[in-house]
Parts: sequence; C-alpha cells; structure tokens
Amino acid sequence: MPHDISLITTVAAGFGLAMILGFIAARLKIPPLVGYLVAGIIMGPATPGFVADVELAGQLAEIGVMLLMFGVGLHFSLEDLMNVRRIAVPGAVVQITVATALGAAVAMWWGWSFGAGLVFGLALSCASTVVLLRALETRGILDSMNGRIAVGWLVVEDLVCVLVLVLMPPLAGLLGGSPADGHDAGGGNLWSTLAVTLAKVGAFIALMLVVGRRVFPRILWAVARTGSRELFTLCVIAAAVGVAYGSAKLFGVSFALGAFFAGMMMRESDFAHRAAEESLPLRDAFSVLFFVSVGMLFDPQVLLQQPGKVLAVAAIIIVGKTVAAIALVLVFRYPLNTALTVGASLAQIGEFSFILAGLGVSLGLLPMAGQSLVLAGALISIAFNSVVFAAIAPARKWALAHSALARRLEMRDDPTAALPVSVEEHFLSGQVVLVGYGRVGKRIAASLDEQRIPYVVAEQHREVVEKLRERGIPAVSGDASDPLVLVQAHIAKAGLLVVATPDTLDVRKIVDIARTLNPAIEVVLRTHSEQEAEMLRQENLGTVFMGEDELAKGMSRHVLARMGRGEAA
Repeated sequence: MPHDISLITTVAAGFGLAMILGFIAARLKIPPLVGYLVAGIIMGPATPGFVADVELAGQLAEIGVMLLMFGVGLHFSLEDLMNVRRIAVPGAVVQITVATALGAAVAMWWGWSFGAGLVFGLALSCASTVVLLRALETRGILDSMNGRIAVGWLVVEDLVCVLVLVLMPPLAGLLGGSPADGHDAGGGNLWSTLAVTLAKVGAFIALMLVVGRRVFPRILWAVARTGSRELFTLCVIAAAVGVAYGSAKLFGVSFALGAFFAGMMMRESDFAHRAAEESLPLRDAFSVLFFVSVGMLFDPQVLLQQPGKVLAVAAIIIVGKTVAAIALVLVFRYPLNTALTVGASLAQIGEFSFILAGLGVSLGLLPMAGQSLVLAGALISIAFNSVVFAAIAPARKWALAHSALARRLEMRDDPTAALPVSVEEHFLSGQVVLVGYGRVGKRIAASLDEQRIPYVVAEQHREVVEKLRERGIPAVSGDASDPLVLVQAHIAKAGLLVVATPDTLDVRKIVDIARTLNPAIEVVLRTHSEQEAEMLRQENLGTVFMGEDELAKGMSRHVLARMGRGEAA
C-alpha cells in the first residue's frame, strides 16, 4: 500500500459523499447539485472531521470544466457563435459593466478602496459555465436559440475575463495594490501587455480555425477506422485535455476556452455526435467534483459573522445581474421568454470568480473578507440557480396573464417573423417547409435549389433568416414548435415538412402542429441515435434518417423523390 494516497482519498470521499447527499437532495425534490456542494463543505477545512486535499480537488474540477466545455463545443459551431454575436458581444460587455458597478458601489459603501471594489465587482460579474451548461442540459434547451444565446454570452464573458486576468498584475499598482513581479504601473508596459495578450488570443483562435478544423476531424476519422472503442474515447479525452492545457501554457487562454474551441473544431468531423456520447460519463463525473471543490472552499462562519454583506452579494448576483440581462435582451428586441432564460442563466457565479478573487488577494487589492464573500455568493447562487430556472415558466405565465406590456414583449414586432408580402405564389403552395438551417438543413436546401423546388425555411436565428432573405430565399424566424411560425411558413398548403433539427421533444411538437394545420402533409425527420429513430417510427411521426452527411444525402434523395425529381432512397 503506497504511503501517499491523497488523490485516491479525495476522489473516493468526493464521489461517495456527493452520491449520498445528492441522492438525499433528489428525494427531497431539491437539485442534486445542492447535495454535491454540501458534500464539499463537509470535506473542507472549515468544518470538523475529515479534510480532503483542496488543491487536488480543484485540479480535478478543472478537468471537469475542460471536458464539459469540450462537449459544448461539439454541439456549438463557430457559425452558431457568429449567429448570436450581435446580442452576445454587446450584451456580455454591458452586463459585466453593470454587475461590476453594482459590486464596486456596495464595496466602497462598506469602506473598501476603489481597487478592492473593482476586483470585487468583476468577480461578481462572471457567471459559471459549468452551472449554466448543467441547467441547460437538464432542461433540454442547450441546442435551442435561447441556449445558444446564453452559451455565446458566456463565451464572450470568458474572453473578457481572460483579458482582465492578464491586465490585473500590471494595473495593481495604479489601483492601490502591489504589482506582481516583472510588472510596473507604467503606461508603456500596460499597452505592451495588452498587445501581447490580444496577439496570443488571436494566434490561438487563428491556429484552431486554420489548422484545428482540418487536423482534428482527420485524426478522429483515422482512430475511428481502427474499430477500437477505447482508443476512440482516449482520442476524444486526449484532444479535450491536451488542447486545453496547451492553450493555457502557450497562449494564456483559459482551460475552459481552449477546450471549447477544440470541441468546435472537432465538430467538423462526422463522428462528433459519437465523440460527445463517449465523453459524457467522464464529463458528468468530473463536473460533480467541480461542485464538491466549490463547497470545500466555503467557510460557513461568514454566514454568521457577516449576514448582511452575504445577502447584499447574493442580491447583486441573483437579482441585479438577472434584471440587467433581461433588460438588455429586451432592448435587442428578443421575446420575453428569451430574456427570462438568459437572465436566469447569468444569476450565478463560479470558476472565474474564484480565480479573480484569489488573484486580487495575492496582489493586495482585495481583502480576505472579499474572497470569503465571493465564495459565499457563489455557493448561494449556484444552489438557488435551479430555483431561478424553475421560476421562469410560472413567472412568464403570470406576467402574460396580468400585464399588457408583457404580452407585447412576448410578441415583439420582428420583421423576420413573417414572410415578406413580395414572396411569390409558388413558395406558398405545395412547397417544402424546411425547419432548421444548420449543417443538415443547408445540404437539403442546396439539393432543392439544384432541382428548382420551392421551399420556405423556418429558423430560430434571425441573423440566419436575414442572410437567407438577402439571397432571395423565403424564411421566417422563430421556434417551429410555436404554431405561429409554421402558419407564417404556410404549412397549411405545404407539400412536405422537413425537420432538420435534432431535438426529439421539439420534433413531436412540430409534427403535431403541422398535422393539425395540414392533416395530409408528409413529414421527414432527422435524429442522432437508433433508439430515437425507433421511437419516432413507432409513433408514426414520419420518415426518419440518422447521421449527418449520410443523413443529409438520404433526406435530400427522399425529398427530391417525393417532389417528383428523382428516385426514392
């Protein structure tokens, strides 16, 4: 038996306690992650009894963040990120500014210095990617328009945080702290540091776009051809952790952001969905350790010693950030449902907040009490985030029932939500209604264009709809599971409905609505797994295809045949 087994002890205790307390929480109708946080508190140095290795737990949690962000990248293409840039970039920047101002104002009211208030506010402005993704996945909305906006928003936040972490050491002297070794408060050094940081981040993104998107899919294809499942899984994990580590060491990019871009590049492979499935068990296991590690850092004494300050911090995170995000989304003329979802997504803080607070303490900017309050705010906001998400539906329902303003906000005057009056008649009768204009939808649309078959696209991203209309393609924006969207696409007179989105739950709603409006319409569907395909066939929802490249080809052949332009697949 080896003498030093702290790693095994930490993992065993973390998983064991998290399982027990998570099960108890689930039986009490409380989110299991609350149990994981309590498990961390029990294992932490602030409570009596067994104390796990906090540093090891933190490193294990980092692996969980890498794998989780890699999995998101596998489902989130660069195009998805660009499609939400108009709201994600200005929204994230303004929301960080508002939250930072609130945190700094409260801190200075407590008598802290301006530098301490600034660092404190920045720490309260950074939402946790892990918490967000778990919430979106649990509710099945990760791949929805609302989910993509929220993820894109947090990607921009991560980029801003990376920049802040690099600029804090040279700025520490100007803000009343102690500059780190090798830094001074000179303007030249600051601008050179900023230039180097932007150059490194730009070089990393360029490398991933130019080299990564070509190399990763080929590597995955070569490994898949060996027929070894364990080798395929090893390749996926090695890519996620290796790129995340390399990006941090060589380019100064965070582990999470590096893994996210690695996943986006590997998404170009035909085996992206399989890669996501193979890495799922490890992602779930290590994400549990993330919540345990958060609990280990928390000192419950702060709740008794400074309850007023803890409540103020929690209010800024849960109320202030949420209200600011909701207002910003509404300003960009998105519907109320989208605003509420994005607001709930940002009503918590996490990993970057801990890093910022720790760096602030080491630079002499933030007092130790500030770090304790940040950890308290993180624990409370993470525990209550599921409650905030659960409140979206009843809050929206109540607002729509009692407020005329809410009803107007829900039905925004969006010019892309209806077809232009100039659309020619042959697009409005006997046409194909194509739901989703992603990788599969684009290939199907290209086949329809070649055969001059009229079609109307229903797509959630208004930026995509705007580009389609510029090319003369009839398109409407919105969720096709909303009857109004299909009505605007003239589903009642359509010849065929093609659902090129992978969400099984949405597929059922879309097909039910379409058949209500057009009982005779034929339906063509896509799916990722054999189980889902069999389920859809048993429910007689339509002709089902799987995969991506082969799926697109098969669906295209079928659509062309049904429209009289080819032979059936």
